[in-house]
Amino acid sequence: MDRTILHCDCNGFYASVECLHRPELKKVPMAVCGNPDSRHGIILAKNELAKAYYIQTAETVWQAKKKCPELVLVPPRRDEYQRVSRQINAVYARFTDLVEPFSIDESWLDVTGSQKLFGDGKTIADTLRRLIRDEVGITISVGVSFNKVFAKMGSDYKKPDATTVITRENAAALLYPLPVTDMLFVGASAANTLGRLGIRTIGDLAGASRVCVAAALGKLGETIYDYACGRDDSPVRRIDEAREMKSVGNSITFSRNLESREDVRTGVMALADSVASRLRRHGLKCRTVQVVIKYPSLKSISRQQPLDHPTDLARELTQSAMSLIEASWSPPTPIRMLGVTAAGLTDQDIGEQLSLFEPDTGAKREKQERLENAMDKIREKFGPSAVQPCIFLGNSLGIGNGTGHDSQEEDMTF
Repeated sequence: MDRTILHCDCNGFYASVECLHRPELKKVPMAVCGNPDSRHGIILAKNELAKAYYIQTAETVWQAKKKCPELVLVPPRRDEYQRVSRQINAVYARFTDLVEPFSIDESWLDVTGSQKLFGDGKTIADTLRRLIRDEVGITISVGVSFNKVFAKMGSDYKKPDATTVITRENAAALLYPLPVTDMLFVGASAANTLGRLGIRTIGDLAGASRVCVAAALGKLGETIYDYACGRDDSPVRRIDEAREMKSVGNSITFSRNLESREDVRTGVMALADSVASRLRRHGLKCRTVQVVIKYPSLKSISRQQPLDHPTDLARELTQSAMSLIEASWSPPTPIRMLGVTAAGLTDQDIGEQLSLFEPDTGAKREKQERLENAMDKIREKFGPSAVQPCIFLGNSLGIGNGTGHDSQEEDMTF
């Protein structure tokens, strides 16, 4: 028997929450964005009036203002968004204990076992839309289908405040004409590769050869081919179910471009310090370090390398990240943003093979571990800015200086 899966997606979530607190914003085109003065000028969410000007999420503020000079800009309040997100998921939990958040404003629900109590999938979806609108004050769009992927595509199919049901019978008619980029995990790079194979729609992907798609895109190709064909049996997890963490990362868009090795090292140290602290907080170490470099043109490159041994030390993350960056970048080429991610996570303390030529390596690492653990304890008691590397003092990059690295964007994948 097919499952009944819902994907609930809040419409313009950040903007909708801001309009709850400032109802006058509903009457003007508005968007939530980072601070343009600190170069975090990216549109994070917009209301329906702003959408009429074709303002896009993730475009720069200056691009949005060019389309709509009267656009009202509002800074984000992430703590409030988290609070409202928890409130919304609590409503979902009235209907099923299988609620899996996908992001702060999206969740999957498995209501297969709830239908005798609350009605079929569409009825539950419509009820949730009404409850969230009446109790929270924002709207959601809901996709109803027999698997998670098609349910998510259903919530994207019609917005705002809509329910779309995708069945085995109507899936081809609804989804196959859509561009292949509407498929989960198909980004611009994958779309370009598929385009060279003549695959431009989801229908083209479903009708292609799985072997050919896999040859072009590897494991990703196999996955998206199966998704296009409706083959997704991944379960919806309970909201309180622990999930395996796959990576921990941070990024910083700096107050000014980085042009020297000293600038880059300062930025990398701030990122590595934060990532390492979070690894230790979760009792994890990483086997791989990844870096992302974004230039003022907004072009990005990413690089990664395995480590000789798992680590949760900022010093070792900094060394690895710097070696990756220096192999791909030459000063004074300006850098706008840097990201450092710890991947290949493990909770097992795998012993390190010590060098015959550097017999004090183990002692040095133990000393560094004691130092960084002591810093964790000080920050836990007195705040994240209580102790910092002296290289952060007086810098003009927008990090440290008592800010607690507020300019960083944290990211975790599961």
